[in-house]
Amino acid sequence: MTKSNSSGAWSRRNILKTVGTAGLAVSAGALGRNVFSPAVAGPAPKIRLAWTEVAACHSPLGFGVAKGIYAKHNLDVELFYQGASGQTLIQALATGKADAGAGLIGDWLKPLEQGFDVKLFVGSHGGCQRLLASKASGIKDIAGVKGKTIASYDVVSPPKVAFQVTLAKAGIDPETDVTWKVVPFDLVGEAVNRGDADIAAHLDPWAYSIEKKFGFTKIADTQTGVYEGHTCCVLGANGPFLAANKDALRRLAEANIEVHDYTGNHPDEVAKWYFDNLKPAGLTEAELTEILGSFTYHNHPIGQPLVDQIRKTSEDLKLVKVLDPTTNPKAFAERITVNLLA
Repeated sequence: MTKSNSSGAWSRRNILKTVGTAGLAVSAGALGRNVFSPAVAGPAPKIRLAWTEVAACHSPLGFGVAKGIYAKHNLDVELFYQGASGQTLIQALATGKADAGAGLIGDWLKPLEQGFDVKLFVGSHGGCQRLLASKASGIKDIAGVKGKTIASYDVVSPPKVAFQVTLAKAGIDPETDVTWKVVPFDLVGEAVNRGDADIAAHLDPWAYSIEKKFGFTKIADTQTGVYEGHTCCVLGANGPFLAANKDALRRLAEANIEVHDYTGNHPDEVAKWYFDNLKPAGLTEAELTEILGSFTYHNHPIGQPLVDQIRKTSEDLKLVKVLDPTTNPKAFAERITVNLLA
């Protein structure tokens, strides 16, 4: 576990590091124009930020508010619990209950394809979804999934969609070569453990919890294999708020990058806040530290790198028939993102 030697102060070097190699030219040019300027004196604009409070990958948002990282960027961030579904996230933004929100790319893209007035503007992290096989199944790798039954909590759950892509790219038809079984959210692990299914597809911290509880074997996740170098969660903002508050969202993006880099360097500190305030899934502080320490935090696409990530994910979702076959991934990615470095 690597600790940072810095106090968290923002610098040109940190921004260049966190936007990723693909974004260096874009970022350097933007920094030359002082796009990510320090917070200025004046009233802090309020942003209602939608989150799923017990999700492991959202804990940095709550920590960022408590730690004062958003306030440091002259923002008054109020967290709005939008529920555990990507559909409720979209509804929160569409109805004006929240101004911006954090969500899985797999949750965002279909509603945005259908025309919701939301723009994606910065990535947060990679990881947070796992595909887990029971010992009784004898499955050791993706090749062994063919012909098996996979349990998840919704017919279009993000883990199901994510691992349909994994299967398709391994030459396994995710519709005909496996059977998908929908079970209640909290019973995914139990269903696999008692033999109703062979494999569990779930989100952290619940995925980690059932992996440890039942001794399941992790055969895939969303930060390795076909997801190497991918960002799985991004922030989006509703159109009217974006039009009136672009500078505030630019600073929210800056703060989002900082809080996730801080989490990457101090997962134990964020885990303590997570444990003390939310106590998710009955896990210990040490277990939460292990979960948070397992994610990838230093890849935060913004600007053109974000467009490129959304294009790649759109191609993947077309492959598994989530997006319409007529959708042009490049044009779609450009339409649903906003470049805060421009």
